[in-house]
Amino acid sequence: MAKKNHKNEHVSETPATAFLKAHQVAFTEHPYEYLEHGGAQHSAEVLGLDPFSVIKTLVMQDQDSKPLLVLMHGNRKVSTKNLARQIGAKSVEPCKPEVANRHSGYLVGGTSPFGTRRAMPVFIEETILALPKIVINGGRRGYLVGLDPQVCAALLGAKSVQCALSLDSAA
Repeated sequence: MAKKNHKNEHVSETPATAFLKAHQVAFTEHPYEYLEHGGAQHSAEVLGLDPFSVIKTLVMQDQDSKPLLVLMHGNRKVSTKNLARQIGAKSVEPCKPEVANRHSGYLVGGTSPFGTRRAMPVFIEETILALPKIVINGGRRGYLVGLDPQVCAALLGAKSVQCALSLDSAA
């Protein structure tokens, strides 16, 4: 097991990076100082990136407690009503952190859509696909990977949805 390097020059491999390497996906590494509850806005700020291109991986569940992943812009939130309607669910809600951790195998704040413990359907906000490059969690708090959103969606078999809300609008 690799020792944790607190300087973050190089982050040891995670299930997410192992998954990307196994699929021969080129990605860039973006370590940063993790801030509890800082979210994508914080990582975008410290890395000098547009929060619109920093993608959150959200573990949610439908009315039957079936887990799903939603990839959303860092400066947007998910309209659970719109999402549920588009995926044919009665309702969708975020999982509690401990449930999300169990489904994904990652700690909340370090959830990557790649190399999850459990296979889950993945939904990606449609406007993410138009970006030239995205950064998304690499499987550890304080560690993002950069890649082409089309490659990301293809790799995950993600279905495109329209469920983004600006952070200041009501869900």
